[in-house]
Amino acid sequence: MANPILDPDAPAFTRRYMNLADPRLGAQALFATDEFFAPKERMLEPQPAVFIPGKYDQHGKWMDGWETRRKRTTGYDFCVVKLARAGTIHGIDIDTSHFTGNFPPAASVEACYSPNADPASAPEDGDWREIVPATTLQGNRHHYVEIADTRAYTHLRVNIYPDGGIARLRVYGQPKTDFSRIERGTLLDLAAVENGAYLVAANNQHFGPASQMLMPGRGVNMGDGWETRRRREPGNDWAIVALAAPGVIRAVEVDTAHFKGNFPDRCSLQAARVEGGTDESLVTQAMFWPVLLDEQKLAMDKVHRFEKELAKLGPVTHVRFNIFPDGGVSRLRVFGEIQ
Repeated sequence: MANPILDPDAPAFTRRYMNLADPRLGAQALFATDEFFAPKERMLEPQPAVFIPGKYDQHGKWMDGWETRRKRTTGYDFCVVKLARAGTIHGIDIDTSHFTGNFPPAASVEACYSPNADPASAPEDGDWREIVPATTLQGNRHHYVEIADTRAYTHLRVNIYPDGGIARLRVYGQPKTDFSRIERGTLLDLAAVENGAYLVAANNQHFGPASQMLMPGRGVNMGDGWETRRRREPGNDWAIVALAAPGVIRAVEVDTAHFKGNFPDRCSLQAARVEGGTDESLVTQAMFWPVLLDEQKLAMDKVHRFEKELAKLGPVTHVRFNIFPDGGVSRLRVFGEIQ
């Protein structure tokens, strides 16, 4: 099966936005009508689904995902998922990897905004809106669905018709943060996905998506970060990040945790306040943005913090992170005061 991180045919939203259904960030599978063969929580596991020949449990063949029993009545199965953050959903991946004779023939997805209530306690209640209409599924493949809906949601209801198994559910989107509650002068990580930042573009993501640099905490291993292929030609690698809100940058941290024989030799940052255009048009514009941080030497497996080295550019909305010539970076933090 193709990995969406490395698959050039996967939609851009799989590399650009965070997975709002990631349990590491607080997402939960709250309720399922049935989970006889495989538990609902397994559908949200962050690692790709695997198949283990010959592995069985008390219910039958062990499957890496959520799987219901064969339905012998009318109706269909569904699962309610609480997202890690209330956010706007840009795309969904319904992944049936390794489910061949036991995948659902079709699925749909509904969403609701319920900040104070738990829709799982009464699954038939709530203002549910259909964001993915009933869609035909195939076995052992990713089903990418782009969503054009600007509303924020907190919960999803995944419907499968009539039964079967889903290996993984990925919900790519942008958290909605109320910045009006942030006290003026407070330093906030404007490059954090949980605050609403997202990856605009990166020139190479061969070993790991650049969006992982924006995730919370330190990377758990070398696979939990941005890593490019070995560069065999002149130039350098880069990634463009849309900040969570316009702000004046006061400090930057570049963390090369776990990258030892493959960390970049140097890095730099450019930044600008962008108005108008599209994300795609920024790729060309970013080459000419003012320098926020001149080239700085990097070391392996270390947090590098820069403050006095930063230029005074005023409020900015985007940064271009350059690494020379290539390599891996675990996390990028851009601390600023919201303007």
